[in-house]
Amino acid sequence: MKKNSIKNTRINQEVQKVLSNLILLEVKDPRIAPMTSVSDVEVAPDLKSAKVYISVLGDENVKKDTIKGLKSAAPFLRSGLAKTLNLRNTPELRFCLDESLEYGMHMNELIASLHKPEEEREENE
Repeated sequence: MKKNSIKNTRINQEVQKVLSNLILLEVKDPRIAPMTSVSDVEVAPDLKSAKVYISVLGDENVKKDTIKGLKSAAPFLRSGLAKTLNLRNTPELRFCLDESLEYGMHMNELIASLHKPEEEREENE
């Protein structure tokens, strides 16, 4: 199975959907922030491992605590994944922090700050 095949893409989407539901509804770890979402999942072609990209709203301490909580909940999440999806192998989960949402929000703020002087100039005319 190629990495970017249709089958692999579908598996990635299904794993992402199941993990999102499990984290939202089943995991009761207080370290995991309420504003945690699974932004992307990359399952290896051999289905042995999966890289799970997590987006967390909050400061650095909240992000670190959330990743620690998810790492400790990984066996529970993996078993939930095995019960829900019928895969040949249930992938081992590795959690990575995804900073793309915050980067996008920062870029929007920068773009908005560039337009503010123009708006102020139009109001003064």
